[in-house]
Amino acid sequence: MASLAEVRRDEPEEEVSPMDHPVARPEELRLLEALLFASAEPIDQATLAKRMPDGVDIKVALAQLQAEYAPRGVNLVRVANKWTFRTAGDLSWLMTRESTETRKLSRAAIEVLSIVAYHQPVTRAEIEEIRGVVTSKGTIDVLLETGWIRPRGRRKTPGRPLTFGTTDAFLSQFSLEALGDLPGLEELKGTGLLDSRLPTGFSVPSPSDDATLREDEEPLEPGDTLELLLAPAVEPEAEEPKTESEAVAEVEAAEVGTAEVETTAEAETDLEAEVAAEPDVAEPDADEPDERIDHAGDDDGAEEKGE
Repeated sequence: MASLAEVRRDEPEEEVSPMDHPVARPEELRLLEALLFASAEPIDQATLAKRMPDGVDIKVALAQLQAEYAPRGVNLVRVANKWTFRTAGDLSWLMTRESTETRKLSRAAIEVLSIVAYHQPVTRAEIEEIRGVVTSKGTIDVLLETGWIRPRGRRKTPGRPLTFGTTDAFLSQFSLEALGDLPGLEELKGTGLLDSRLPTGFSVPSPSDDATLREDEEPLEPGDTLELLLAPAVEPEAEEPKTESEAVAEVEAAEVGTAEVETTAEAETDLEAEVAAEPDVAEPDADEPDERIDHAGDDDGAEEKGE
């Protein structure tokens, strides 16, 4: 019978895993880890250094901790000269959340969409003529973003305006099989959307979703972009704003002109006053020469008598 010591010799010795006796981490790394995890905001290096024991090189400790977390799902990063833990960049997709934003169309957008649906292909000018008001570029932009309308082509008229029509997304949004399923005049009256007392000759057009360009339409050119197509008409150039120095010069010139006018008016007034103050010069009387002639005759007669 083998002794107990021999039995123990025959048994294989168990290998000791390094994980069973982990190497003790430096205390400063544990402190840095705790501070950074507990902080809601990034911490600067100076603040971290104040919390470390004496003799700890904070730069070396941070670099060591950063290298330790590099392959993990959370990384130690430096943001604006401050340190913080952030999700690894290659795992950012896990934090992405998609949400659908519901936006209510404005009254103008609903009117434009209805006109495009019933009157397509239709230009912006025709939309404005039907509505009776100017249609802003933003209203059409919203409908284009939803994907419910699209540019079809260009009208063969001066200026070659863009024509609009609806899309398949419009039919899907409103659960329509075709544009012909849109309500007609009688259906609109029955639902109360139209007044029963309509003008004589009022009618609702029959919409068509035929994608083929009509005779009065031209296809879009390859170089056309949506931004270029929706660019507003070129307006006359507005007068450039004047600089402050130019405005001051104009004001001074106007003041000088006003002063000159006032000086001239005052001079004319003074002249009139002087003329009015001068005594009237008596005009020679028409009878005075005759009287002088008579006196002269009397003198002559007196001389004759003396003789």
